[in-house]
Amino acid sequence: MDIQTVALDGQLLRVGIWRGSNASPPLLIFNGIGANLELVQPFADALGDVEVVIFDVPGVGGSSTPLAPYRFSTLAVLADKLLAKLGYAGPVDVLGVSWGGALAQQFAYLYPYRCRRLVLAATSPGVIMVPGRLSVLSKLIGARRYRDPDYLREIGAEIYGGAYRRDPELLAEHGRHIQAPGGRGYVYQLLATCGWSSLLWLGSLRQPTLVMHGDDDPIVPLVNAKILARCIRQARLHVIEDGHLFLITRTSEVGPLVRDFLMQQ
Repeated sequence: MDIQTVALDGQLLRVGIWRGSNASPPLLIFNGIGANLELVQPFADALGDVEVVIFDVPGVGGSSTPLAPYRFSTLAVLADKLLAKLGYAGPVDVLGVSWGGALAQQFAYLYPYRCRRLVLAATSPGVIMVPGRLSVLSKLIGARRYRDPDYLREIGAEIYGGAYRRDPELLAEHGRHIQAPGGRGYVYQLLATCGWSSLLWLGSLRQPTLVMHGDDDPIVPLVNAKILARCIRQARLHVIEDGHLFLITRTSEVGPLVRDFLMQQ
């Protein structure tokens, strides 16, 4: 991974690029809430020769925190400008996971000719969704799990589900790659979700779309993926026997699946 810092619109963005060797468009990844770009390393490696671009959103990882909150539409515009500054003038494929799945939907909606294919992982159509259990969601409001390894081990199985219920070592490994987000940056990410929903315009998306979801996701129940797949015209649903972070725990299965989808004409 090539890591660089890019100054854009008064914002310093930490960007990671995995150079690819095939002729397909690069894959732009929008990460989950509070997640720094290193967390997708295993998935990016599993994509093989696909070029991958990811950046820490403002206030997360190595990107500076803006003075004021932002909306998903603001970040989508920022992402388009970043691609242009990095030299990506043509179409890109887009993948969004969890919180980043909402941003991916927004990007595909605002830039239909810029976004060629869309992958949505462990995400939902926004505030109008079928929520997870209150006991789980209450633990996601704060960023303590990013700062306190013992707390992450205590609650990780409950909030992430799937393989994390069976293998405590996965939580320890996950924690080793976390760079805790700043308090204000994490709050800004939460505020971006307030009032946001894609349900009114999902049917207008024309990109071929792969919707992936775990069958044991305590944060975003599987029914939300079924809603996305039904509302997006060219979408298909792939259910994985795992939890919310299957992109990390099932890389050997998910990486080739996504690559095959991106290679389709």
